[in-house]
Amino acid sequence: MIATKIRIYDFYLDIFIQEESFYKDNIPKLTFINWSSKDNCLLEDDCYKKFKIYYELTKKSPIFIKSEILNRSIPSQNLMLEAIEQINEYIFKKRQIFNLPLDLSVGTNFQQKVWRELQKIPYGKTISYKQLANNIGKISAYRAVANANGKNPFSIVIPCHRVIANDGGIGGYNGGVDKKVFLLNIENT
Repeated sequence: MIATKIRIYDFYLDIFIQEESFYKDNIPKLTFINWSSKDNCLLEDDCYKKFKIYYELTKKSPIFIKSEILNRSIPSQNLMLEAIEQINEYIFKKRQIFNLPLDLSVGTNFQQKVWRELQKIPYGKTISYKQLANNIGKISAYRAVANANGKNPFSIVIPCHRVIANDGGIGGYNGGVDKKVFLLNIENT
């Protein structure tokens, strides 16, 4: 597994990719995109224990590569560069939909269903956790939906930031409410 850190204004994102040899189809896939601090990786947090176990990560893995030295001729690094480009296009309002191979298999079937439904929320629109639960046919499971939303391993790319509280309040966000507001402002200005 390889990883890199990119800066978006005053924020940082960690991006992880599993090399193609891990998959039967021999195609590298994104495994994790999430907010971090300048000096630390969010994977150091215990809440990502399942992710670390699932991909058998150790202190030697993933290998962090500076984005400036990624090589387009290596498939996993090319995907990393494509992810960075698409995220930058989104930040600068040149992209509304992401087209990247994602490995959702770290999630339960329920979480994967929620994450797929999140991808259907249009750019610039928001829905409530209750509406999201209704959209997947689990009308009373809005708390479980909120929990799955919070475990989304692909911040920005799977737009969990577009889900707000039923009363119209901003609700929570795994990367911090300041980042959720930042992303919603990008989409609504």
